[in-house]
Amino acid sequence: MSEPPFQIRRAEPADAPALSEFAARIFLETFGPDNRPEDVAAHINRAYGVRQQTEELSRPDVITFVIESGGALAAYAQVRQIPAPACVTGEAPVELGRFYVDRPWHGRGLAQRLMAAVHEAARELGGRTLWLGVWEHNPRAIAFYEKCGFRDVGAQDFLLGADLQSDRIMVTAVDVG
Repeated sequence: MSEPPFQIRRAEPADAPALSEFAARIFLETFGPDNRPEDVAAHINRAYGVRQQTEELSRPDVITFVIESGGALAAYAQVRQIPAPACVTGEAPVELGRFYVDRPWHGRGLAQRLMAAVHEAARELGGRTLWLGVWEHNPRAIAFYEKCGFRDVGAQDFLLGADLQSDRIMVTAVDVG
């Protein structure tokens, strides 16, 4: 079986419009059915606008990878240096802030390739511990992260619009490459 035709690369500020549209759509598809529309819309407006994406793609402490197929986005991930919650006790923590694969690409090997790029980005940012927050009501994502070696170490609040929710905090050691 041949590998799907895709390319993985580091995103740059010029990718902001396409990434903004893609990220908003994926977030809405993933979380829209289980949340109030006004809360999802508020989060999308706050987090995924072109201005926000341009700023994030321009920061030296944020690395974003995209996967494309036929010129269209199929997946993306973002690694960033931000303060970790107290339950993350590993050395030199770096956050996996976003990790999304478009549904038509599920089960085709993109997530594993993207996770390898995430570890590469974490190493580049000086990370030794990779952490993430995942919505407690997202069992598919939790199972994927567990399969990738992450373990649950606690929880933190996540404000989706006006709805205070709880994310599970998961950690793993950064692959040495």
